[in-house]
Amino acid sequence: MPITLKNAVAAAILTAILTTPMLGLQLQLEGYRVVLNAHWTPVLIAVLVVFVFQLIKPTLARSTKKVRLPALPQLQPRQQRYALLFLFAVALVWPFFGSRGNVDVVTLALIYVILGLGLNIVVGFAGLLDLGYVGFYAVGGYTYALLNQYFGFTFWECLPIAAGMSALFGFILGFPVLRLRGDYLAIVTLGFGEIIRLLLNNMTSLTGGPDGVSGIPKPTVFGIEMARSASVEGGTTFHDMLGLTYQGGHMVIFLYFVALLLVLFTYFVTSRLIRMPMGRAWEALRDDEIACRSLGINPTKIKLSAFTLGAAFAGLAGSFFAARQGLVNPESFTFIESALILAIVVLGGMGSQLGVILAAILLTILPEVARSFAEYRMLIFGLVMVLMMMWRPQGLLPATRPHVELPR
Repeated sequence: MPITLKNAVAAAILTAILTTPMLGLQLQLEGYRVVLNAHWTPVLIAVLVVFVFQLIKPTLARSTKKVRLPALPQLQPRQQRYALLFLFAVALVWPFFGSRGNVDVVTLALIYVILGLGLNIVVGFAGLLDLGYVGFYAVGGYTYALLNQYFGFTFWECLPIAAGMSALFGFILGFPVLRLRGDYLAIVTLGFGEIIRLLLNNMTSLTGGPDGVSGIPKPTVFGIEMARSASVEGGTTFHDMLGLTYQGGHMVIFLYFVALLLVLFTYFVTSRLIRMPMGRAWEALRDDEIACRSLGINPTKIKLSAFTLGAAFAGLAGSFFAARQGLVNPESFTFIESALILAIVVLGGMGSQLGVILAAILLTILPEVARSFAEYRMLIFGLVMVLMMMWRPQGLLPATRPHVELPR
């Protein structure tokens, strides 16, 4: 038997073993009983595709050896600024033409933009692999929920407090990871994210346990509620003050603009930071920690600053997420969220702010558009990640730095 056929058979058998639990077996409810049914068609298709691909792989390798995949254009800093201005102009006018559901989906995408820009500080600029970023996201969300439930704080009062509380947790996490790098750092941060979720799940008297906290109020406009009726007797709502007829879409559009405002704030602060000495120090730490020490830069302070500032923006996003949903529970902050945020940074291009923005929008909106493939969302997501790492490992829009070329 030729070696190619052996490899094809082995790959087909391995594919059958791996895909049978995911695609071939499904739990279905029949009356009051849960029945395990087998669906072999998806498994056979996967096995056949892998078998044929392994058979023709050597031929494809010889025929495409001299063929190069087209590369995406690499935008210069000035072109990136023009692209950002164009996106901002579209974002300002789009909610008045889009449907209520589409505006709500884009609002969720803007939350992931904030999270991506925050994690980009830790992973993209400082080069520290953080798999527990969702823990800071959860701290921000629960800070607003608990302060409102027990003390009656409003969204705008809790927003800086949530950012500060998440920054404090980032500072605390920074101490155990000062001497860690690579895989060890990833394991510690992953454990931190899981510890936060388990604490929220088990502290029933404070956080509500698995049920979470509900009834979280939406943001107000300078203290004026955007609701059908005022929650306080004798109060005035926003539409009554302007003499407008109340519509549910008004709150959706308002939440969209609040999210857009937070995105602009996050982008402005992060873009300023990377041009400051702190940003240069992050990049020095990312490129070579030993050289960073030899230049007199203290890696301890640099790591702590990266974790603290990155966590603060996760707190902003978590606080707004709680206000948008009106409910927070531990299941909203699982490891999958951390993986998705990290994938946004990697696919967009580590250190590239425009790339992170585009990747966050694509990875959030495309699954909502292709709802017919919802069952295979993670499978398609993994395939896209593999193809991106093979085709363009530096991301959609790699980070570019301004430089000056001397004349010859």
